[in-house]
Amino acid sequence: MINYILYSLGGILFLFIMNTLGASLVFFTKKTISKNTNNITLGFAAGVMMAASIWSLLIPSIDKADSLKLISWFPASIGLLFGFLLLLFINKIYSKISNKKETKRMLFLALTIHNIPEGLAVGLAFGVALRSKDPTLLVTACGLALGIGIQNFPEGASISLPLKEEGMSKKNAFLYSMASGSVEIFSGALGVILASSLNIFMPWLLAFAAGAMIYVIVEELIPSFENNKYHLGPIGFMIGFLLMMILDVALG
Repeated sequence: MINYILYSLGGILFLFIMNTLGASLVFFTKKTISKNTNNITLGFAAGVMMAASIWSLLIPSIDKADSLKLISWFPASIGLLFGFLLLLFINKIYSKISNKKETKRMLFLALTIHNIPEGLAVGLAFGVALRSKDPTLLVTACGLALGIGIQNFPEGASISLPLKEEGMSKKNAFLYSMASGSVEIFSGALGVILASSLNIFMPWLLAFAAGAMIYVIVEELIPSFENNKYHLGPIGFMIGFLLMMILDVALG
């Protein structure tokens, strides 16, 4: 029998672990992650999240709304839009704070705000799977956790390495980066609680998670692809998309 609670805990902790591993590079290297590695990992993460957003969040949202005798497309549209706009709003706050090079406390606040919705979206996905006891939705949640976790690795490094270059000790740069990722544990747990206890809101929550993921894809992942002759970003995207699509459809 599938232990949904254990999977939920593991998926949320995976986000934090990947961020911490990325942050730990400050102890081992003076350089950032190579362009090729960055391309293939971000591309793979984008592909996984895009496929999961379509097949395992938006489509189930429409089906669930229909079973609840709601206008099938309405909750999906509103949830998708709200998830997208919420991350857009939060990222605007993040950009304004991070551009103010004032104090370490201000930088920590910016990074914390940036990570909250990512953990929340993954938590919502696991909460929906826990509520419905649906293995397909559990695969979706794991896919989202995988995608966000993969992008957390270079993100953790992109925080700790620049802080070290600005004069912060390796230990403190690591701790700041790790702390910025720890908020995803709490926001992920909140997402699980909300989704697993509010059945009537499932269509909206599924679509919200999809909107949040699509924002991450188009705002953070795809624009980060470096142009190179190997086209590793698009290749990674297609590998991730196909893998997640096959898993969703095969298990559905």
